[in-house]
Amino acid sequence: MKIIIDENKCVGAGQCVLAAADVFDQRDEDGVVVLLNPLPADDLSAQVEDAAARCPALAIEVVK
Repeated sequence: MKIIIDENKCVGAGQCVLAAADVFDQRDEDGVVVLLNPLPADDLSAQVEDAAARCPALAIEVVK
């Protein structure tokens, strides 16, 4: 699984962090998503997919 982030789409809602805190964080200055782990372990796939589904701006793409 590979994660692609489009920072230009991100609105800083923070839903990704709530869903997968081991994979996503937010910048302090503007709340834009920060990818902590672009290639997370398979056991995090459900959390990562949930984070992508929750993103109101569709800024997270999961490639399998």
